[in-house]
Amino acid sequence: MSKPNFATLKLFITGPTYIRDEIKEAALLPEFGHRDAENDLRFRPIRENLRKLAGCGDDYEPILCLGSGSTAMEASVRSLVADGETILNVSVGAFGDLYYNLAAHNGKKAENLRFDYGRAIDLNVLEDKLKELRPDVVSFTHNETSTGVVNDIKAVCALIRRYNAMPLVDGVSIFGGAELDLSNSGAAMYSTATQKALALPAGFGIGFVSGEAEEKAATVTGKGHHHDITKHLGRARKNQTLTTPNCTLANQMWRQLDYIVNEEGVQNRFDRHSAMRSMVEEWVGGLPGFEMFAPEGYRSPTVSTVLCPEGVTVSQLKKGVKEALRGEGYLMDPGYGKLNAALEEAGRRLVFRVGHMGDITPAMLGEYLGKLEAELNKL
Repeated sequence: MSKPNFATLKLFITGPTYIRDEIKEAALLPEFGHRDAENDLRFRPIRENLRKLAGCGDDYEPILCLGSGSTAMEASVRSLVADGETILNVSVGAFGDLYYNLAAHNGKKAENLRFDYGRAIDLNVLEDKLKELRPDVVSFTHNETSTGVVNDIKAVCALIRRYNAMPLVDGVSIFGGAELDLSNSGAAMYSTATQKALALPAGFGIGFVSGEAEEKAATVTGKGHHHDITKHLGRARKNQTLTTPNCTLANQMWRQLDYIVNEEGVQNRFDRHSAMRSMVEEWVGGLPGFEMFAPEGYRSPTVSTVLCPEGVTVSQLKKGVKEALRGEGYLMDPGYGKLNAALEEAGRRLVFRVGHMGDITPAMLGEYLGKLEAELNKL
């Protein structure tokens, strides 16, 4: 049987993301026993550097769950929403809806407050809902991958706490690409993952668990095994994972976090992401008929969503622009499928996305935008 010919593409989607050769080579480092002293050589610095990236100290305990960001999010729901309690989810897009679905599928008493595509959380609307529902827990998305909208995490958490609810935050597509200041965020638990702005393969969901969340989780029943954050915390304090980790990914994560903190520098990384957002904004400003989808002040530093001119179709984006760029060696993002389907059905203009997270550089982005512009001009 002949071997498949896999294409080598430069990824400008929203995850998985571009991985540097040095990190690919780290996959060749030796496997290790996850209950052996060798394990500590990987996971101790991993957890220390995660705290530095998050902007927290011992007030949050980093845990690593086998799976993805949604694994950590589901753990937050199962561990922190007790029987009989109400969880309000606040959604500004498809991944906000996912957080709601995780709660509903686990039998929680859940309600979803949705905002229109491309909008950020309106604090006045949220406050009205908090007054009406009086939830015990509120979940929301820090950075909505489907729309390129970033919410003001501190303002949202502060409002939630004003009504004595516990904030749970999905930070999957922004962590490692923007300052978080987790210690002052107000989040009880913050969930993220490896395959987005950390520029690693998928495989670990990451949870930052506060003391408040740990205390509550100890009283919640029916958490399961892998979704029980109290079990994870016991192992995390020994710099271990609850179950056998992906040792290859752990080696890559050790190398990458060391690079981010000690070579590139945390603030330099954040500044690079902000600069790339500005590059896309300026580029879109020079494209007749195109606009940024997210409002100014709420635009993500890791993914930009661009509104197309009237008349552009899903087929043109997918079969035209995307496939043309594939031939040039790039993987283009023609827009989140469910979002464009909903926009098309409503007779609204479609969007496409530009992922500029992780280890993508401004030079790489500039080259890609030039190629993308040439194809968009053909529409």
